[in-house]
Amino acid sequence: MRSFFVLIVICISRVSTSDTKVSENGHSPFESPLWSIWHNRLYLYSAAALIFGIWFSLKVALKKKILPKDVGPWVYKAVKVNDASDRDAVVHVSRVKIFYGSQTGTAKGFATELSEEVKTLGISAEVIDIKDYDPDDQLADECTNKSVCVFLVATYTDGQPTQNAEWFCKWLEEASTDFRYGKTYLKGLRYAVFGLGNSVYVGHYNTVGKNVDKWLWMLSGMRIMTRGEGDCNVVKSRNGSIQADFLAWKVKFLIRLQALNKGEKKSCSGNCKSGGSCKNKRKDRQEEEEEEKAASHNNSSEEDLIESSSDEDESGLQDEKTSGSVVDMEDLGNIMSSVRKAKSKEEGRGDGQMVKLSKLNGVKKTEDEGERREMITPALKEALTKQGYKLIGSHSGVKLCRWTKSMLRGRGGCYKHTFYGIESHRCMETTPSLACANKCVFCWRHHTNPVGTEWRWKMDPAEKILQDALEKHQTMIRQFRGVPGVKAERYEEGLAVKHCALSLVGEPIMYPEINTFVRLLHSHHISSFLVTNAQFPEEIRSLVPVTQLYVSVDASTKDSLKKIDRPLFKDFWPRFLDSLRALGEKRQRTVYRLTLVKAWNVEEMQAYSELIALGQPDFIEVKGVTYCGESSASTLTMANVPWHQEVVTFVQQLADMLPQYEIACEHEHSNCLLIAHTKFKVDGEWWTWIDYERFQELVQAHEESGGQRGFSALDYMSKTPSWALFGAREQGFDPVDTRFQRRNKTKDISGC
Repeated sequence: MRSFFVLIVICISRVSTSDTKVSENGHSPFESPLWSIWHNRLYLYSAAALIFGIWFSLKVALKKKILPKDVGPWVYKAVKVNDASDRDAVVHVSRVKIFYGSQTGTAKGFATELSEEVKTLGISAEVIDIKDYDPDDQLADECTNKSVCVFLVATYTDGQPTQNAEWFCKWLEEASTDFRYGKTYLKGLRYAVFGLGNSVYVGHYNTVGKNVDKWLWMLSGMRIMTRGEGDCNVVKSRNGSIQADFLAWKVKFLIRLQALNKGEKKSCSGNCKSGGSCKNKRKDRQEEEEEEKAASHNNSSEEDLIESSSDEDESGLQDEKTSGSVVDMEDLGNIMSSVRKAKSKEEGRGDGQMVKLSKLNGVKKTEDEGERREMITPALKEALTKQGYKLIGSHSGVKLCRWTKSMLRGRGGCYKHTFYGIESHRCMETTPSLACANKCVFCWRHHTNPVGTEWRWKMDPAEKILQDALEKHQTMIRQFRGVPGVKAERYEEGLAVKHCALSLVGEPIMYPEINTFVRLLHSHHISSFLVTNAQFPEEIRSLVPVTQLYVSVDASTKDSLKKIDRPLFKDFWPRFLDSLRALGEKRQRTVYRLTLVKAWNVEEMQAYSELIALGQPDFIEVKGVTYCGESSASTLTMANVPWHQEVVTFVQQLADMLPQYEIACEHEHSNCLLIAHTKFKVDGEWWTWIDYERFQELVQAHEESGGQRGFSALDYMSKTPSWALFGAREQGFDPVDTRFQRRNKTKDISGC
């Protein structure tokens, strides 16, 4: 390197010498050595840059060949070998599980073909018929065992999944919007989806593949590559046939799988979804956009958002959590007032198009019923449908309780089974009114249902509501046919509804024809369990006999009730107290429901005892509040949820203050206990269960006599089994069933 510099110096000296000679001979003042160097400076700069570049390149090349000075060559070689062996020992992909949902066998054939290809890469592969896989028990395990799940699912008639994929898709859909699982339930799950469809059916093309991809993503699954779509319509197929479509997708998948197996990460920056440009995948995105244009099949905006990038970030998930545009009736109070005033001026009516409740649960008819609004608006319908509701008419709904599912599979029933002998798999949870007069902080549905203090909407007949409710409930039960773990005898029993819990959501007693609805239930030999929020005392008094009447007593003082229930009525406290008095006037079974919220209402022992003396209920259910997830409408957190032992302590202290009551039953699984009046303790044994056949006989005689022949709660009581009693070893769990502990167990809120 020094020789280059010497060469440059010699050249410069020669140039200066010659210049000096010229100067001596020619006597030119501008031909001195310095002037010569300045005149040729550009050449010198170029030469210096070239020399520096050559020197730097040689230095880098030699550095790679030089061994570290601190270690000898053999030690260094051993370190390199050990490092390589350590890298080889790390397993990035343990196996590939290929699930197929097939009707004609095409998806199954693709699954087998893909399995063989994966095995050639040295990775274990397993082909699974999706009907034999229990997602409730097994899917969460895939998040931690380093497996990759591939879903090859076909779309069947009317956009529905194939028969063997019905249960899996149903479970996945419900889990994606069920806060008991949580938005991060499948975090860590690596998956890919290939859908099989036919673009001739434009409205249903590859619906199942799109939905499975969407639901997995909503549960925080990590999509390892863009969803593939195979088209049986050769005219519009991207590659000429569904087999060619799968082949093209399979090649991309195998390349991606190899990269994952080596531990390589995606080069995409992850900004695609938020609207940024991805430099590393710009060409790929252009190709995908061209393909999307060529196969545009009326995708929804939500699906477009999900497909915009195969890299997952929190922005889309957060949008999913906070999406919804439900209109709250309370917030539109001023607008509705102005509308009513305008109608009053035009039509000469002061109340506008409103239906009010009467003492007899009748209806004050208006002249033009056709102009009344429907309770279920498009936004409300979308929100409730996402939560798994089956909507009925314009103001009713039915939903499958999770305890119904549990008992179908022999995993135990709800606390009503323990306390009162309900068969949970034969219980229908419904409501004839989605509207409510409270906005409770622990609302299961995060206030997606409408609110109001009076009936303002169109009204469906009770016969239609019950008929549709039974049909939709039976349809949901039929979806359990062939599901792993479901007992055949309980499945058959579940199709025949025996109990009805009018406690789904909202305020059932607001429905003007609630008495007609209850009578229809009894005519079908279905027991009735009705829950009210203690804001309609006159409607409680005029209510016909029900199997069991509940009043929610969420607080014992005016201030705490306002803070917890957030009622809409200005005179909510007088209404609350009057409702308890009305309950005490009933002769049938009555229940107080106490929901304990730690740091809010667990210290009001004396006040609770005074309220119990006011209504003299037959039973008092005390249940710890269930955390329903974050909500902008509530400040409730997990810190407000009491432990079961804390609930037991509260109940013991409360029972000591009530001379005519004792603790009767316990259901530890629901964090719930039952305090019963001592009149149900006969010869030292509790009789808290219900003789449902006897009740049907009594209520039929009551109706036939025009209400003259009455009966009381003691006329249809039944003996409580030993396993249901407080202090029993089973803690309220029926020994004929098997206790099941879910992985990553979360709190349950779907019990009624």
